[in-house]
Amino acid sequence: MSKSTATRLTRKPVGGKPAKPEKPRPDFPLFPHASGKWAKAVRGKTYYFGRWNDPHGAESEYLAVADDLHAGREPRPKSNAGGPTLRETCNAFMRAKRIKMDAGSLSPRSFAGYDSTCRLLLDNFGRNRSVADLGPTDFEKLYAKLAERYHGAASLGPRITQVRSVFKYAFEADLIEKPVKYGPVFKTPSRSELRKSKGKKKQQNGSRTFDADEIRQMLDSAPTLQLKSMILLGINGALGNTDCSSLPVSALDLDKGWLDYPRPKTGVERQIPLWPETIAALRTVVAQRKEPPDPDDEGLVFLTRFGQRWVRFELLESKAYGKTLIKSKSDDAIAKATATLLKSLGLKRPGLSFYSLRHTFETIAGGCRDQLAVDAIMGHIDGSMAANYRHGIDDDRLRAVADHVHSWLFTEGVE
Repeated sequence: MSKSTATRLTRKPVGGKPAKPEKPRPDFPLFPHASGKWAKAVRGKTYYFGRWNDPHGAESEYLAVADDLHAGREPRPKSNAGGPTLRETCNAFMRAKRIKMDAGSLSPRSFAGYDSTCRLLLDNFGRNRSVADLGPTDFEKLYAKLAERYHGAASLGPRITQVRSVFKYAFEADLIEKPVKYGPVFKTPSRSELRKSKGKKKQQNGSRTFDADEIRQMLDSAPTLQLKSMILLGINGALGNTDCSSLPVSALDLDKGWLDYPRPKTGVERQIPLWPETIAALRTVVAQRKEPPDPDDEGLVFLTRFGQRWVRFELLESKAYGKTLIKSKSDDAIAKATATLLKSLGLKRPGLSFYSLRHTFETIAGGCRDQLAVDAIMGHIDGSMAANYRHGIDDDRLRAVADHVHSWLFTEGVE
């Protein structure tokens, strides 16, 4: 005779009714309710599952809707479409991204961004949700939540692109049989929307560019020669925070006055003519360099007083319950030092930062009416057919751009 799988009743009946059963194991997530069913209190509401004599079935019912319940969503009926769950899809997507990161074709910062996007999807849709069950209504709700979190079209667009990349990978990797339908709402902002958002922010916060007097104040008041040198590079050659932090001494030819340095973000080659002020500042910075504690930082132009990169980003991995947990850690000392400087000068306003020097360079350099030379200094990607046949820009054209910005900055009364 086979043994019964029913839960053993350990307490004596009261008033003719069976006593509540004990939990089948200490970590069992449900409790026995007086109704004769297993139950779970979630967000102030009690939900009921299988009967007392089938605790394992009740637990399965609970786990199928647990993600939705704890997130405050209405549980959806199980899809018959099959296919991978969202958790399986995100895991496969991140494994692929990890391969690219380990191969050096994806930065740790980008990897952490994709990981954040996957967590966003799991929190909003549920880990056990079938990808095939996702539809336009789901993405409309997600769009609304993203719009609340990421103010402005320019911030919203990249996050939407990353979300769509997860499901694009799933289709291309044959995890799902057909592409996901996002509906008409879940799209990256149009150029018109971007322009409107940019105009609204400018109206609210002011310009995201510096005027010449503001930059001169920054140069005069920079607390360290390193920060002054980086400010000069920002307006002389449109270098951003990471550009300065990663700049190697080998990229400098201070005798001839040139910076030959591919942009770290895109890998696009750049040749930048340096101003006399920039050359003088860099000579002193290079002469005062100290050996860094980390051999990987040897040869960098700029190091903090602790001997570290000014912009650092790293992934921290730990093991717990057989799983690998990944957290990102970032520190941008250039952004912090610039914010402190701007605040001390009374120039701080929303949207204005060290990276605004790059925006300012683009804006002012355009006045020389040689956009190709401007783009070459900035390291912009040129996807035109003509770029395939163009092998560099004349040095004189690059100097003309640098001289135009120099005159704007250092000629009194010229704006």
